[in-house]
Amino acid sequence: MSNDLILSRFAMSERTPLLHYRLSTSVNEQSGEHQQCLPGDAVERIPAISRRRSAPSSQPKKLSTFFGVVIPTLLSMFSVVVFLRIGFVVGQCGLYQAIIMFLVAYLIISMTVLSVCAISTNGALDAGGAYYMISRALGPEFGGSLGVMFFLANVCSSALFVLGLVEAIMASFGRPEDGVSTASTLQVLPAGYWWSLLYATGILLVCLLVCLVGAEIYAKATFIIFLIVMVVLATVFISFFAVHPHIVNLPPPSQPVSNDTGPPPPTVANFTGFKLDTLLGNLGAHYAVDYTTGTMMSFATVFAVMFNGCTGIMAGSNMSGDLRNPSYSIPRGTITAVIFTFITYNLLSLLVACSCDRVLLQRDYSFLRDINVWHPFVTIGVYSSTLSAAMSNLIGASRILYALARDDLFGTVLYLAKKTSRSGNPWVSVLISWFLVQLVLFSGKLNTIASIVTIFFLLVYAAVDLACLALEWASAPNFRPTFRYFTWHTCVLGIVGCAVMMFLINSIYASAAIAFMLLLLLLIHYLSPTSSWGYISQALIFHQVRKYLLMLDVRKDHVKFWRPQVLLMVSNPRSSVGLITFINDIKKSGLYVLGHVQLGDLDSLPSDPLQARYDSWLSLVDHLNIKAFVNLTLADSVRHGVQHLLFISGLGGMRPNTLVLGFYDDCPPEDKLTDPTYVSFKPTDPSVIPTQDPEEECPTYHFSALRESSGVTGGGRLDSGKVLGPQEYVAVIADAVKMSKNVALARYFHQFDRASTLSSAGKGALYVDVWPVNLMRPDSSSYVDTCSFFLLQLACVLNMVRAWRHARLRLFLCVEEGRSMRGPEEKLGHLLKQLRIKAHVYPVPWDLQVALHWQRQGDADKTRPPCQSPKEDEFEEEGDDDYVNSFPSNATRVSDEYLSAVNRLILDQTCPPPAVRFLYLPRPPADTRRYTSYLRQLDLLTKGLGPTLLIHGVTPVITTDL
Repeated sequence: MSNDLILSRFAMSERTPLLHYRLSTSVNEQSGEHQQCLPGDAVERIPAISRRRSAPSSQPKKLSTFFGVVIPTLLSMFSVVVFLRIGFVVGQCGLYQAIIMFLVAYLIISMTVLSVCAISTNGALDAGGAYYMISRALGPEFGGSLGVMFFLANVCSSALFVLGLVEAIMASFGRPEDGVSTASTLQVLPAGYWWSLLYATGILLVCLLVCLVGAEIYAKATFIIFLIVMVVLATVFISFFAVHPHIVNLPPPSQPVSNDTGPPPPTVANFTGFKLDTLLGNLGAHYAVDYTTGTMMSFATVFAVMFNGCTGIMAGSNMSGDLRNPSYSIPRGTITAVIFTFITYNLLSLLVACSCDRVLLQRDYSFLRDINVWHPFVTIGVYSSTLSAAMSNLIGASRILYALARDDLFGTVLYLAKKTSRSGNPWVSVLISWFLVQLVLFSGKLNTIASIVTIFFLLVYAAVDLACLALEWASAPNFRPTFRYFTWHTCVLGIVGCAVMMFLINSIYASAAIAFMLLLLLLIHYLSPTSSWGYISQALIFHQVRKYLLMLDVRKDHVKFWRPQVLLMVSNPRSSVGLITFINDIKKSGLYVLGHVQLGDLDSLPSDPLQARYDSWLSLVDHLNIKAFVNLTLADSVRHGVQHLLFISGLGGMRPNTLVLGFYDDCPPEDKLTDPTYVSFKPTDPSVIPTQDPEEECPTYHFSALRESSGVTGGGRLDSGKVLGPQEYVAVIADAVKMSKNVALARYFHQFDRASTLSSAGKGALYVDVWPVNLMRPDSSSYVDTCSFFLLQLACVLNMVRAWRHARLRLFLCVEEGRSMRGPEEKLGHLLKQLRIKAHVYPVPWDLQVALHWQRQGDADKTRPPCQSPKEDEFEEEGDDDYVNSFPSNATRVSDEYLSAVNRLILDQTCPPPAVRFLYLPRPPADTRRYTSYLRQLDLLTKGLGPTLLIHGVTPVITTDL
């Protein structure tokens, strides 16, 4: 077996070494600089996953650009390619196509190099190489999944090179397995599977010892290997000029030739020296059967094999922890190495095409050894580069594993991998990586694994381009790399190039690698804790949302596209769970804002008290699985706070058009968050980690800050203490109406349990009652004003929600028995048909209630309170619609007996009882002195009705036009 058979092992492999993972005191220095800008308690609140961790003891950064970047990158890109694949590429494709292949391949990797240079010069680069760049740019999901793939690729690649080195040694020094004696005295090593495994284990032990000692000795070893490879490469160039033309014996084919009628394969070929005829014969392509594998070559297969010699560009960036100045060294060192290898490959291709017969190039991949001034030179170069690649991948795998463990992406699974020696060497990670490489060595043959390893590396390169592209598109002010020779076009070209190469090498393996990455991404997304590295998705979303918000023109609003955009004022969320979840159903994909007013004066406070409570509110949103924003404000009164929120909530064309308040009553608030069976929602964000506060009753989520809220809007505090009176409460309603906001008052929603209510829908017992008539105006039964239409619209919106789709709408039409009931019922039914609202109309006689009103009317005029001014009667001279909507004088003209009778009338229509009622809310009186009387009348009207919404609409929301 000859050295040329090594090609079958290295044909689809990757040699990108991820070298020393930095453990230096600069980690402490950098983290300390950032922490000096934060107060002590803020530093303590930083999640453990996001803190920069310091090593116990480490060496200072000392490597220059040449030793830290150029040497690792050159060794990684050269490896065995420069000695075994140049002739293969030129012999199959010809010089023209070979140069085109190198141009295309280097164009692809150059795009990734530009992305690496851009990210590496954007601030301080910590140790970790590609994994650090991807995870800190794209977030822990992408970083963790690709980090695992990068780790596995390095493990398999290390085993691949160890086995390749064993086969190269056995080709020169191994005895044939059939026991046939040979004339060579050097073939003394026993052959066989177990012997090869023994040799591979010994070589791997040498690599393990070097990695356990540390990266310093490895850096010295790589420099020695670099010198050896450069000397061998120099002898190769010299040999083209110094060696005379001669005949070269060809090795026998590894695969038997099946064509019995054709000519036998050649046994000799010519090294012609520099001749024009040889060059002309090697210009064009001539694809033939690969003598080592027996397969027919094509442009795609040769390009896939050749492309592996162009990879390895991450070696320099992976040395970032040991560089004096990473931002300076990585761009210059990587670009220098890429240019040097590109010139070397093309120059070798030209020399080979001018001096070697095509038969020699196609039938002997180790011909450089046969034409060298001293044949063992090339063999030494192959051994050295292969050993270097094996060590590089082993130490790179251990550093990736250590980085994954240090970032706590997998919890306690990788806890032991965090341990380091006194010098900062992660020896446990080295041992784990060595053990996995040893397991892979038992497979013996890695032809299948080699191609998917290369695909893993290409996927990582594409992810680096994606990270740079995302940072560029996000237009984040802090992304300002000093390396500016890149654009988003280069990033896209790099992504497309890597993706094309992945599927060109093996489409099945490429699809499997992408599926594996997505699986790891989902696992990390749902299992790992929240990090504070920053999510690029948030920056991209912000960029797009801002653009579309600017396009959302409020001047182009139309009633056809109206949707409720709700501002729900919440006093204490612990007692408002039912209302919060109900309003979430009624918003119909519109804006939903939870508002809260904290009483206080910022001048008398050391800091903003709302900042500490904001996270608790967001945890509540996640816990209840609602789609809502949170807006908190600090004000000297609740009324002023609500005014602030109505003015400033929302952005652009997304602003609340409906204000929802809890009703002002004396119902004792109940803490629903302490009942684990009440809220049956699952969190949508798995990053919200349940934390238990021993001082709180809630056993699941940390809502302690929500318990202590003091600013309220109707409903009081959890301790039943109220911070606003009825006068201010009605004033809040009046302010909203003046701002042209629709208003809804929610009463008895502490009795509303969404889970149990909706469970009755399957039994056909879910009803929503709508009373579109102003019950506070018994002399008018109009149901065609703006407010009535708004009630119908909200009821219809609720019925359109999937969970409420089986609910039945019941419209109650108040009529007098003396008049025909069929006429108003038919008119309302026709109107509902035009509005496309499916509801059942139920006429309700209310003669007794109306008669009671007129009976008490005379007494009410005689006993007018002295505080009432006769000027109030002037409002009655207004138009009918204005009178219905404004309700200036009904607060005194409607008696308590009438309201109690209407309340009983509503309660009588409860067979079966509804889940929620929608009632008409009159406008507050113009005279502020009658606010208390107005609120008392609303209390009498809705007493004991169960979950009820009193709704007042001021904007048109329904149209019959197409």
